[in-house]
Amino acid sequence: MFVKPGAADNRALPAAASTDKIFGITGPVVSAASGDPVDVIHDGIADLKLGGTVTRGDLLTSDASGQGITAAPTAGNNARFGAVALVSGVSGDIIPVKVTLGSVQG
Repeated sequence: MFVKPGAADNRALPAAASTDKIFGITGPVVSAASGDPVDVIHDGIADLKLGGTVTRGDLLTSDASGQGITAAPTAGNNARFGAVALVSGVSGDIIPVKVTLGSVQG
């Protein structure tokens, strides 16, 4: 699951949009209400659950559930990305990705 900064330092929330400030990937159990500590992968290879069809090499961003979808900026709107797909997959698949943070200008 893609995560973004929480309301305080050293806190993470599930990312919920392609415009969120994605800063890493964690397991599928992040809860905004729990406050439990989680490990966040900021660099390297991680597993990510997909929310749509992706092709190896695609830049990935977050859907509304923190799952990976292809980053697709629209005119005048940048899309942030948090990973590159290492293999192709469809919604519901868990695939290996290279954690890579950046943005694509629309």
